[in-house]
Amino acid sequence: MTPRWRAAVRRAVPLPVRRLVGFEAKGTASIALWLTGRRHGVPPGAVAVGYSKAQTALQVTFLVLSVAELVAMELLLRTFGAPSGVRVPLLVVDAYGVVIGLAVVAGCVTRPHVVSAEEVRVRYGAFFDLRVPRARVVAVRRVRNLNEHGTVRVADGTLVVAVAAQTNIALELAAPVPVVRPLGRRAEATRIRFWADDPDAALAALRGNGVQVAVS
Repeated sequence: MTPRWRAAVRRAVPLPVRRLVGFEAKGTASIALWLTGRRHGVPPGAVAVGYSKAQTALQVTFLVLSVAELVAMELLLRTFGAPSGVRVPLLVVDAYGVVIGLAVVAGCVTRPHVVSAEEVRVRYGAFFDLRVPRARVVAVRRVRNLNEHGTVRVADGTLVVAVAAQTNIALELAAPVPVVRPLGRRAEATRIRFWADDPDAALAALRGNGVQVAVS
């Protein structure tokens, strides 16, 4: 796409819509990564910090129920002789919902947080991706918050990226970092809380560069 076309698309299509389309594209790519056992954005020497275990079982359960509902609805409509003009659109909508659900699961599994020598990358599937320079991280603590509100939010300079309403790692930054929320709204954060499946491994990866590590 040429720069002129990109500019035209930006003018014609609202930012939230463009970002939603981007989420679908990344989610579809994540399914392919999941099926092939690969991860996105984890360079050699970096540490991948997973965060999906706390929610994957529930998400997969919903997916199984969605597939069962799809099959049951199709059988029911066929039993009552519903025409294909009714059945096919419903089948397509239900199948699309299953694919989107699968993409959400795959995105969280294949797009972990990443700690490298240069940066800390805090992510949530295809929906959120923040790169924090390691030089800005001055302290890291292990915490235990079980009642976080929302999945990605910024309030009073604190970014929260929660899984199942939980966070267990907190970063303190020397200077604010710009944050782009899932639908494009912007903010700044000097503190970050997120969830790690293995907080001890996350703390070990974050040590160094003069970072203070504590458990609270």
